[in-house]
Amino acid sequence: MRVVYLDWNATTPPHPDVVAAMVEAATSSWGNPASVHGPGRRARSRVEDAREAVAALVGFDPRDVVLTSGGTEANNLALHHAFASAGGAPSQPALVVGRIEHPSVVRFAEHLAARGVLVAWVDPEPSGRISPEAVAEAMDRAVASGASVRLVALQAVNHETGVIQPVAAVAALCRSRGALLHVDAVQAVGKLPRATLEGADLVSVAAHKIRGPKGIGALLTAPSVRLSRLLYGGSQERGLRPGTQDPVAAAGFAVAAERARHTPARYAELALLRDRLQAELVRLGHEAGAEPLPNGAAERAPHVTNLSFPGWRGEELCAALDLERVAVSSGSACSAGTAEPSPVLAAMVGEARALAAVRLSLGEETTTDDVDEALARFARVLGRTRPAS
Repeated sequence: MRVVYLDWNATTPPHPDVVAAMVEAATSSWGNPASVHGPGRRARSRVEDAREAVAALVGFDPRDVVLTSGGTEANNLALHHAFASAGGAPSQPALVVGRIEHPSVVRFAEHLAARGVLVAWVDPEPSGRISPEAVAEAMDRAVASGASVRLVALQAVNHETGVIQPVAAVAALCRSRGALLHVDAVQAVGKLPRATLEGADLVSVAAHKIRGPKGIGALLTAPSVRLSRLLYGGSQERGLRPGTQDPVAAAGFAVAAERARHTPARYAELALLRDRLQAELVRLGHEAGAEPLPNGAAERAPHVTNLSFPGWRGEELCAALDLERVAVSSGSACSAGTAEPSPVLAAMVGEARALAAVRLSLGEETTTDDVDEALARFARVLGRTRPAS
């Protein structure tokens, strides 16, 4: 049987044009981008092409793009910069962030809390949405404690549920209160219009989520933002990300970012296919003895659905589907291998439902035949595996 790949949120298959660009760069542009001779200049041009393509994708200036190893490093750098020093402020610095953010944000926030930063956590609505009112309440809570809110962190699209967060409204709130807004846009770019990110001061992206290579991403900043380094070494990336850049990965990132400017329309077309997949899975689950519960009732990106199957464990259902050559996941790829329930879903709907969850995410190459085949294989799994009593 062929594999039906429904895990595009975990990673996307590299596009053939991306692979071709990387193969060509590996032959022609293998030099050190910091070298001033011809091979170095050719390599440097690949790096700068990537910087310009990513800037055009998000709507920032190329001079404000720092290339990183991926979304995790970009998120870490974004949070680090606001709390690298006391900055002369007499009050305790504060970060406002939700528990449903990506682990690279949540774990760094916990690290900052251990360093003395006041972290005001924001609870999501059961729908999976972080409301602007809840962000405002968290900011008020921090100020009432004598702290000064320096940064608010908010995903554009949740990595597990696909719920779209109110970036523009939270950005307006941050502007009115003198705080910066960092937006993890890893799951948004290439899927939603660029206007989804309007008002963000810092934005993280990752190449492998947009048909590019793994191991490269970027943090984009407003011109007024002055980043502080996490790493120490050479002067690459203005000293913010020392280490020799990879021109081969950069070549792939450039092509992927250019393509991603035109793919939101294709993703919008997936909404009907996603809705049909979800409706049929609910029907199949009901026939098999349990009514699947959709997770994320708020507005979602058009390609993601997340369902809890009462009586099943999500990772066991995923393993059974893998034997049927259907690729789905039970949580964030960054949390794979842990026995803990998804912290995103636990915060939204409780641990029991989180343990029973399966995420399915479509992509630009997903077809009606893929969905039909996945449903047939899902039916086989549910038909021979009864939920625990």
